[in-house]
Amino acid sequence: MKKGIWLAVAAYVLWGIFPIYWKILHQVPAIQLISHRITWSFVFLTIIITITRQWKSLREAAGNRRIILIYLVSAILLSINWLTYVWAINAGFIVETSLGYFINPLLSVLLGVIFLHERLRPLQYVPIGLAGVGVVYVAYSYGQFPWIALTLAVSFGLYGLVKKMAPLGSLHGLTLETGLLFIPAGVFLVVMDRLGQGAFLHSGTRLDLLMAGAGVVTTVPLLLFASAAQRIPLSMMGVLQYINPTMAFLLGVFIYHEEFNQAHLIGFGIVWLALILFWGEGMWVRRKKVPEVAEAGEAA
Repeated sequence: MKKGIWLAVAAYVLWGIFPIYWKILHQVPAIQLISHRITWSFVFLTIIITITRQWKSLREAAGNRRIILIYLVSAILLSINWLTYVWAINAGFIVETSLGYFINPLLSVLLGVIFLHERLRPLQYVPIGLAGVGVVYVAYSYGQFPWIALTLAVSFGLYGLVKKMAPLGSLHGLTLETGLLFIPAGVFLVVMDRLGQGAFLHSGTRLDLLMAGAGVVTTVPLLLFASAAQRIPLSMMGVLQYINPTMAFLLGVFIYHEEFNQAHLIGFGIVWLALILFWGEGMWVRRKKVPEVAEAGEAA
């Protein structure tokens, strides 16, 4: 389990410092960055598939229309999430992106109730309601709808929902997702280059390497995450996942000096309180079940 914890921490820390990576590439249009992210991720993943000799199993697993359709939907949701995230970071909204990923776990629970008919315990409705209040307060304090946070939360929440129903493993699934987007992303980059608006090979060696490196920085934490999920309980993954938005929040406030006033603190505070209550209720239920299981074992 110890190895699994370190793998999860590594994945979430890498995701947490993503804003620094994309900030360095701020002069490259977000849609070009996402196209490079898709293109180079697919290239990197095909190298892994080739080295591990998994092409045959991938073709067999992805060999029907239903699977292709599922992963086309997940690919579109993932591209929306990536585009919104990168644009928001380079537009100076790192703090709001962190809000989106603080909200996401609670939204995922709600989506499970709506679409998968999962049942919530009565006390679990309290943090979900509080999170809604926090979002409304943030919208009121901003004076505008927090569309960045909600787009990130909804797109990633729906992505998780689709992946819940998807049949492929993480490596094959991500390869298929990026493969479905590879051609349109590549065509877009070629067109931009022909129009004289392409950034790649026209922005200096350093930025070229960083654009190409987007494939590695995208896939490595995803593979670390998948490996960790096989080794440690989902509840522990749920606690550790807050490393990511916490680091992004701290970067936005203390490194990039984004605005965070008292009104924002109240709104975020309500969301944080909702997360604490949700986590605390889950811990209380699990600890309550342990003595019950022990008593049942003794009775048997």
